[in-house]
Amino acid sequence: MSKRVLTTESGAPVADNQNSASAGVGGPLLLQDQHLLEKLARFNRERIPERVVHARGSGAYGHFTVTDDVSDLTSAAFLSTAGKRTELFTRFSTVADNLGGADAVRDPRGFAVKFYTEEGNYDLVGNNTPVFFIKDPLKFPDFIHSQKRDPFTGKQEPDNVWDFWAHAPEATHQVTWLMGDRGIPASYRHMNGYGSHTYQWTNAAGEAFFVKYHFKTNQGIRSLSAEQGQELAGKDPDSHQTDLLQAIERGVHPSWTLYVQVMPAAEADGYRFNPFDLTKVWPHADHPLRRVGRLVLDRNPDNVFAEVEQAAFSPNNFVPGIGPSPDKMLQGRLFAYADAHRYRLGVNHTQLAVNAPRATAADNYGRDGLMAANAQPRGEKNYEPNSYGGPVETGAPLSAPLAVHGHTGTHEAPAHSKDDDFFQAGELYRLMSEEERARLVANIAGGLSQVSREDVIEKNLAHFHAADPAYGKRVEAAVRTLREG
Repeated sequence: MSKRVLTTESGAPVADNQNSASAGVGGPLLLQDQHLLEKLARFNRERIPERVVHARGSGAYGHFTVTDDVSDLTSAAFLSTAGKRTELFTRFSTVADNLGGADAVRDPRGFAVKFYTEEGNYDLVGNNTPVFFIKDPLKFPDFIHSQKRDPFTGKQEPDNVWDFWAHAPEATHQVTWLMGDRGIPASYRHMNGYGSHTYQWTNAAGEAFFVKYHFKTNQGIRSLSAEQGQELAGKDPDSHQTDLLQAIERGVHPSWTLYVQVMPAAEADGYRFNPFDLTKVWPHADHPLRRVGRLVLDRNPDNVFAEVEQAAFSPNNFVPGIGPSPDKMLQGRLFAYADAHRYRLGVNHTQLAVNAPRATAADNYGRDGLMAANAQPRGEKNYEPNSYGGPVETGAPLSAPLAVHGHTGTHEAPAHSKDDDFFQAGELYRLMSEEERARLVANIAGGLSQVSREDVIEKNLAHFHAADPAYGKRVEAAVRTLREG
């Protein structure tokens, strides 16, 4: 029996559904990859009106204060001097569940920060884990489909969840994070946040550095066991929302200390791991944490819908001194997030109070559209360049250019000397205490044992064996015990 051919929406055959087209091996992605753009654009329009992912969320206002001089790394004005303070809005969220889902579930948490800087809004859109399940945005719609409700049964299916992971060995690292002790935070206040992606910082002299963001909670890490999470989700589905709201209302203002890992751009090609692979971390022994400042949340929104549900974060909202890296997942998100907001909230969503710049003003030639709030001044031109004194370009790039080489095409990510899909997952397992390992194995086995197909179970077990032989043996034994019982 011949296999069905995967096609685009127009019926054209798809040559590669695993790798986005890039400018050479490891280079940035190409606008000409219409399969990627069509796939992401269609995925963004699958639900009305809640977010397709990160639907269930909470948010608060606060400020960020620079504590340490990082002007040698970036020319970003809001990071220019110690003591500099910038207002911000932060949104936390679960990833897979719907708007009415419970907070205390095993799921990654979104950790998004909008800095209202004097050079425009800077959005940092991350998670509470330093890695993710996949490293190419072309696979993101398929990944989320496997984790969300099945179109036939209307509920999350272990068969779908684990079948996708069986075909995505690079997910083993994040699965180990998710199924470990930090998979169910006790509250939003008691978890770390990470930019997860690699970003570029550029200083005033034009020197480029690649960085990773780490927000370390000052409340301490607190997590729930699977049993505690299940009980709390039943008693108070809004537990994380309640905790954040009440803490701020009684004057207990949660805070995080921001650190960055720094890699000079020239070192990226020779680093032992691909520094732009979202499934990998940079070991702290290689690139220690450098302190930057302190984030504090001190004011609750007045209207959750207007300010939390309509908050729109886009990782393409950069400011001078900060820019993207060749991280494929980041490159895809630069399009997908803004496109999701244009669909869900409308093309003028940036004029909503929570999204509008505060320390500066938007001044461009965008006009009209649904729900346009800012009227064009009488007689002012709506094109550029013009002879009538409208806003003009600066000629100064926000960040340093990225080098590209090679031929266009759908390339696999370049492999570095220590790159594989399992090494870092094994390192994470070996860092755990015996008690942590036991809980990790029990959490994995509880889900994997529910899968109906033996071949899917075997593929997943092979991933854990490859990460660490003892890890694989323990998971396999636990799964067999549950299935035979």
